[in-house]
Amino acid sequence: MANFDVFNGDADGILSLVQLRRAEPLDSTLVTGRKRDIKLLDRVEAKAGDKVTVLDISMRSNAEHLARILDAGASVFYVDHHNAGDIPNHPNLNAVIDTSPEICTAMLIDEALDGDYRAWAVTAAFGDNFADLARAKAEGLDLPLEQLERLGMLVNYNGYGGSVDDLLFHPAELYKALSQFDTPMEFLASDQDVFSALDAGYETDLANAKNAKVLDETDEGCVITLADKAGSRRISGVFGNQLAVDNPHRAHAILTAQDGGYLVSIRAPKVKSLGADTLALQFETGGGRSAAAGINHLPECDLDKFVKAFRAAF
Repeated sequence: MANFDVFNGDADGILSLVQLRRAEPLDSTLVTGRKRDIKLLDRVEAKAGDKVTVLDISMRSNAEHLARILDAGASVFYVDHHNAGDIPNHPNLNAVIDTSPEICTAMLIDEALDGDYRAWAVTAAFGDNFADLARAKAEGLDLPLEQLERLGMLVNYNGYGGSVDDLLFHPAELYKALSQFDTPMEFLASDQDVFSALDAGYETDLANAKNAKVLDETDEGCVITLADKAGSRRISGVFGNQLAVDNPHRAHAILTAQDGGYLVSIRAPKVKSLGADTLALQFETGGGRSAAAGINHLPECDLDKFVKAFRAAF
């Protein structure tokens, strides 16, 4: 029997698995990639009796290979908060799917584990831009929230890129570094090298992002473009989160130039947190959730179409 842990390479995916494997240690094959690598089940060759855990990737985007794995006789534990499409009714599938705009995968795992690793779930929620959720779940606990917010943001920042070559750490390696510890506080006290590398990279990339070009702007939304650089692709999602927090009544789209088109991060207005996934799904490589979504590659020829769709959506 083989075990597979399949997870998004962002803070929510990594820290969901950290919680789960601190509670239930297991030797497994890790299947992950950059944040936008969401069609991960095509990499899993599971057989009858195998166990597959899937965290924080859209079931809708993995439907074909999920069906293949289930029909092969493997059991699948699937936890996610993205647009799921039709959830199959299969005896081998245990699905925990909640697409509410104010939930993340790490908090679904937290609920399943009765809060045993709550500090990691709080860190993940901060990283996935659910600051209110993080603070609510931390209420009554003696947690260093500023440090956890910073760590969550940095783990999330590391997941963005046009390819894994853009990332400072491969998500599987970052998971291995974090999963050695019961709490993020223990990690911060023990592994300053990883934290410092993420922190320095973030500060450099953020300084460059602040020179972004505004492509389209109204009271309701803003579309900006970043240069074709690895640092731009790394910062795009976290920069979008910051813009969403600083301007809660506006939607934002960050378009990072790449390969004759753009890598797109979409953020719905914080006051509504709706519509980002609906917009992204109008384009071939789009996906995500209602508050935050993206398009892996928007061809240059579709730029005007995207701006018009963005305006119509928000």
